Amino acid sequence: MIINIVAGGPAGLLPDLAEYREEGAIWIGVDRGVYYLLKRDIKPLIAFGDFDSVSQEELTLIEGHVGELKRYKPEKNETDMELAFNWALGQNPSIVRLFGATGGRLDHLFANVQLLYNPLKEKKSAAIYLIDRHNTVFLKEPGTYTIKNNPAEKYISFVPLTLNVTNLTLEGFKFPLKNRHISLGSTLCISNELISDYGTFSFSEGILIVIRSND
Repeated sequence: MIINIVAGGPAGLLPDLAEYREEGAIWIGVDRGVYYLLKRDIKPLIAFGDFDSVSQEELTLIEGHVGELKRYKPEKNETDMELAFNWALGQNPSIVRLFGATGGRLDHLFANVQLLYNPLKEKKSAAIYLIDRHNTVFLKEPGTYTIKNNPAEKYISFVPLTLNVTNLTLEGFKFPLKNRHISLGSTLCISNELISDYGTFSFSEGILIVIRSND
């Protein structure tokens, strides 16, 4: 099962959502993200939010086209995105993609990146991606991974989420590494590039944020 969640970040940062319309994929709208979906002729299965970022006219459109609308008061303990994300994880999906989760307010951006940690903490097997027009972000636990060259995402950066990431090794990259210790706050692994069709990265401790990006 693939679940695509669209939140209400700046519309200009959304990628072409038509590229992610696989057969059987479930779409979830979050607050103004519901409106973004409807304007692209994508009907969400379910919607979450306090809907304080839409006009009354837009809310009327949403209410008329979404079968299950979970509406909350603005004063709550979770963000609208977290509520939608938790629901998605409860469906035991294979892939969850988050769109409309970057740009605008930095507090929401940092919160959304940290949400990616929850499936690891809860030992969920789903692959989670945060995607906008210029970036794809995901987390990795210790292990060895193969990564494919993609000219549309030229740069690959590795940023520690934990205090330390140990024995980081990069092979097939323009700037290779061998068993390097990377601490929180290091910019050593920003803007690397693959020099062949595939590369590998591995590490033995910590959690890495992997960011594939373009200009």
